Formats: sequence, C-alpha cells, structure tokens
Amino acid sequence: MLIVPPGSGIVHQVNLEYLARVVFQTDDGLLYPDTVVGTDSHTTMINGLGVLGWGVGGIEAEAVMLGQAISMVLPEVVGFKLTGHLNSIATSTDLVLTITAILRKLGVVNKFVEFFGNGCQGLSIADRATISNMAPEYGATCGFFPVDVKTLEYLRQTGRSEKKVAVVEAYLRATGMFRDYSDISEEPHFTTVIELDLSKVVPCISGPKRPHDNVPITEVREDFEKALVNKIGFKGFAIAPEKAGQRAPLSYEGVDYELTHGDVVIAAITSCTNTSNPSVMLGAGLVAKKAVERGLTVKPYIKTSLSPGSGVATKYLQQSGLTPYLEALGFGLTGYGCMTCIGNSGPLHPAVAATVEQGDLVVAGVLSGNRNFEGRIHPSTRANYLASPPLVVAFAIAGTVVIDFDKEPIGRSPDGSAVYLRDIWPSRSEIEQLEREVIRPAMFEEVYSRVEVLSLE
Repeated sequence: MLIVPPGSGIVHQVNLEYLARVVFQTDDGLLYPDTVVGTDSHTTMINGLGVLGWGVGGIEAEAVMLGQAISMVLPEVVGFKLTGHLNSIATSTDLVLTITAILRKLGVVNKFVEFFGNGCQGLSIADRATISNMAPEYGATCGFFPVDVKTLEYLRQTGRSEKKVAVVEAYLRATGMFRDYSDISEEPHFTTVIELDLSKVVPCISGPKRPHDNVPITEVREDFEKALVNKIGFKGFAIAPEKAGQRAPLSYEGVDYELTHGDVVIAAITSCTNTSNPSVMLGAGLVAKKAVERGLTVKPYIKTSLSPGSGVATKYLQQSGLTPYLEALGFGLTGYGCMTCIGNSGPLHPAVAATVEQGDLVVAGVLSGNRNFEGRIHPSTRANYLASPPLVVAFAIAGTVVIDFDKEPIGRSPDGSAVYLRDIWPSRSEIEQLEREVIRPAMFEEVYSRVEVLSLE
C-alpha cells in the first residue's frame, strides 16, 4: 500500500501527476481500465487523463476499499463537441467557466458528459483536467476525455516509464478505447449533443456568488454595480442606491487608505482546478513579471497568497525565473493545499475587517478556485469571483473588481503613465513556449520520489 503523506499536495493533483495508471496491470498480466472513486467531489479531475472517476460518500468509498462493487443506474451521456481553437488571450480557466455556465443551463445532474470533436486536440491534459475538475459545478457526475496521443505525451512528461506508456497505448488501441479526436467516424452516439466553438471563448470570471454566473471581464464593472443595488439574491446585495458610493477610511501600517464597494481584499492563486495547469500558472508569473517591470504594485492590505496543489508548480516557477516577480506582488508560497478555495484564507488584518464591517462594504475576494458561495471564502467578502491565475494577479494589482480592463488602466507606472491589462498580458504562444522550455519529467520524479520514501517510513 502506498500512503501519500500530508504536505504532498492536493490529492486530485497528486492523482493526475503521479498515482493514476490509466491502465491497470496485475501480476499475472491481466490488463483493465483504471477507474477511481473518492470522497471529494473534485475527484472528477482525473477524467481529463481518460480515467473514469467521481466523488462518492464515505460508506461507498469504504465498501470499494473492501472490494465491493458500486451499484448505479446507467446514466445518460451528454456529448459536448468542442471545435476550433482558443484565441491567443483566452485560458483554460475561461473555457471551463464558459462550459460550466452552458452545462448548468442545459441541466446535466446525474449524467455523464463526454467531450469530443477536433477542438479537443488543441487542449493539453492540464487543460482537460481543469474542465473535468469542475464537473460538480456544472452538475454532472463526471466530464470525460477519452485517451489520445496527448494523454501519452502527458504520461511521459510526468515521468511515467516508456514501458508503462507502451502498455497503455497498446491495450487501449486493441480494445477500441483509444481516441483520434479528428476522426468523426470514432464519435459515439450520445443522448444529447451540445457544441462550443473555442474561438468564441473570451477572458471571464464567475460570480459574485455562484460558479456558473459567468461574466466577461469587459462587463464586470457593470455587472457588479447592478448587483450592488439589486435585491438580495445570487446577483444582489441590496445596498441602498444612495450608499452605492460609500467610502470608509482605513489606516493600515501607518498609511491612510479608503475602501469602497468592490475593492479587492483577498487575491489567491489556489485550488487543484488551476494550479495543476502549468499554462495558467506560468501565465500568472508572466503577468507579475511584466507588471513589476512597469513599476506596478499591489496594495499592502490585500491578502495575497500562492498555494499550489503540488510541489511541481514550485519547481517550474523557480526554473522559469518567475517566482521573484510573484513574490514582489505578494504571491509568495503559503504551502500546498486547497486553502482559500475551502475558506482557509485565515483572518484579514483587524483594521481591514473593521473597516469593511463599519462601512457595510461589499468587498471582493478573487481566487483561482472552483466555488465561491457567499460565506465560503471569508465572512468579510460578500462578493467572490472565480478567475484564472493571471486574472487573480491582475485584479490584485487593480485593487478592485469595478473596472473595465479594456477601457481603464490597471495602474500607473512610477512616471505616471497609464498601464493597461493588454500591456502586461502574455499571449498563449508566449506561455506555451515557456512551458516547453521549463517543464521536465525530472521535476515530477524528484517531487514524487519523496512520496515513496516517506510512505515507506
């Protein structure tokens, strides 16, 4: 038995990068597909690697550990066809938040979702895992991506042996479970089919209270200002119109500031949903680098943090030279785990908390997590938005969600010149190039060799 010790990371990310076999092989040579059930809803993340899995209750999990089968009603399977390619500024987070909104509207509770179509070819396993991770948020039992050549590439990238990869490929091809996403003759027949052109996906966030309330970043200012005065609800805080411009003084470490509605007080790069994906993590680092080089800063009272799901993220951020820039903006490593995503951000500074309470302010938390229900992230942040790691950095710099990044500067350089988000936003090709340069199998092997040693101890 292999026991993953505490401090190794978030279980779903460890499963993706290390534990999952894709195909099991017994001592006597029997091969069969890997499957998994776990006692956390985001067990679904592993479906991005072509391993069927989802979350169950404790009693079911214990039964499985004792060798019992799980009984279930055969589910309907919804086909989600992806076509085209993401544009140069969209991220996998933007894609999953868009998909979550679409599937919540469709209604997929107690159903399987399987992704197919030529658009899947352009998505990395980390991108697919991000989409599969949020199956609980879009309501499905799981969101499945069949194994293809990208899966084999990922197994090699994460340090799985060539012998293992060869067995996976041979078995799945022999059984007809290996997928060529460009071959329409391999597309299954689904209960229902829904389609999305990836080129239509735009940078977005979700909130202020639900993961599927998707808002393009060009509409965040307008959306928040409406929600502020709307009656209490998923899109309402019932602030009296005459108090919508309320400002409250804040004295923090000897410096005077003002807080108002929509100001960011928590900004966290956290959660297995996004920190398993090098593209958005390196993207956050590049945004930080370009911002620091322009002289931009984050207000000191904003609680910033970086809590990835495994030590591999630390390795490639260091290798890329981006760690110092993230730290300069307050995104220093706080550990490996769910943290802010499950409400473990810790207390705000007493002065900040008191100002928010006394001013009856609707302030914001921005995080790269998967859930943002009111009260979950922090008692003081009534508005909480899910965003990609690069956008978490951007909103921290802006200091507010009441901003239109297309029209308003994110900040000003020391010489007073305006800096816009587009000035510091990396292109997808820039991120992919850096990812090819810094991600190495040895990083995964080094991090997870500790798991084996500590498990034996």
